[in-house]
Amino acid sequence: MPPIRLSDIPTTVPKKADKEQIKEEMETILKDLDELQNLLYAEHRHSLLVVLQGMDASGKDGVIRDVFGTMNPMGVLVQPFKAPTEQEADHDFLWRIHQHAPGKGMIQVFNRSHYEDVLVQRVHKWVDEEVIKKRFTAINDFEKLLRDHNSTHILKFYLHVSPQAQMARLEERTRDPRKMWKYNEKDFAEAKLFKKYQKAYEDVFKECGKIPWYIVPADDNWYKEYFIAKTVRDTLKALKMKFPKLPKQKNNQDVKP
Repeated sequence: MPPIRLSDIPTTVPKKADKEQIKEEMETILKDLDELQNLLYAEHRHSLLVVLQGMDASGKDGVIRDVFGTMNPMGVLVQPFKAPTEQEADHDFLWRIHQHAPGKGMIQVFNRSHYEDVLVQRVHKWVDEEVIKKRFTAINDFEKLLRDHNSTHILKFYLHVSPQAQMARLEERTRDPRKMWKYNEKDFAEAKLFKKYQKAYEDVFKECGKIPWYIVPADDNWYKEYFIAKTVRDTLKALKMKFPKLPKQKNNQDVKP
């Protein structure tokens, strides 16, 4: 697979996309997802891990609300990953992640993930390149472990937002009372490192691409959510799951007094 160059990939909706048609299709997809999630939970053979990565204000929260919010909350878990706590920092970087890996029958959504430890820490040079290389190997081994030993299907999405859309959304948080709670002064400082983060992400795609990444145009929320919902729906359908049947009852003749 050739290297991914984010600057060559559009952040906007494909020209052929029909917004009204996609919105109608989205209603069907969400109904399908609700049924498939119920089937996943009932069959109890597979699990699904959805990794959401992207720049600040790329729309991770909106995806969680509008794509996964329609499913039965008994079968969907969401875990955000922020700066490690003191306890988490005392362990290996995957310790806090592994605790939230999905059990059979579950959909687990990571809002940021284990990849933060090869992105933020690398951009800010808090660890050296030798450590980053070892973490790439550990991440690949971790994902292989989940896939091969727990039937966990992993979908990794990078929400590809432009610097202009990112800044517009960050500034909106300073004006819209409904979004002011998201305001963080540090986000504007991080936005100045946009190109460095893009380069770090490109290395992630290269070094940790055995389980492929989906690069999602994220300037338009309606298309971003459609892209992710459709990918999740198609992944679950491909599992060809079935509802369990009643266990066979023992015949009375087989029962000894």
